[in-house]
Amino acid sequence: MKFLSLAATVWCILVPSTEASKAFKDIRCKCVCPPYRNISGHIYKKNVSQKDCNCLHVVDPMPVPGHDVEAYCLLCECKYEERSTTTIKVIIVIYLSVIGALLLYMVFLMVVDPLIRKPDAYTQRLHNEEETEDTHSLAAVRPSPGTRANTVLERVEG
Repeated sequence: MKFLSLAATVWCILVPSTEASKAFKDIRCKCVCPPYRNISGHIYKKNVSQKDCNCLHVVDPMPVPGHDVEAYCLLCECKYEERSTTTIKVIIVIYLSVIGALLLYMVFLMVVDPLIRKPDAYTQRLHNEEETEDTHSLAAVRPSPGTRANTVLERVEG
């Protein structure tokens, strides 16, 4: 059942991404151009093919006049980058599913914990007798850190 819901969620995310990939591509060319004369450094990004990943195709508008274009482009460092947004989306869905499952498990433990810890009449009488015997010693001494917590949340918190 859980696998079916996970598969449906992944399918709902992947199908629209194929249509959206026409508008947004997972490839780009990034050119980092340092300062040149009186022009400050700049980073240019453009969706182009790998063969067109150079200063002439990516840097637009060209910040230098025509005769300085070649010198400016020699200073720029262009890198072709490719990423998979589909893989990123799948990882995020898996991560959110795990977090959701852990939250559901915590709620389950909070609901079931009081049912598991029903007070037993015999142990309650013994506990009351111990309290009356140790009232003076417990009032003077703080509880030790090794004291066992009563509920699941107290165990987790502290």
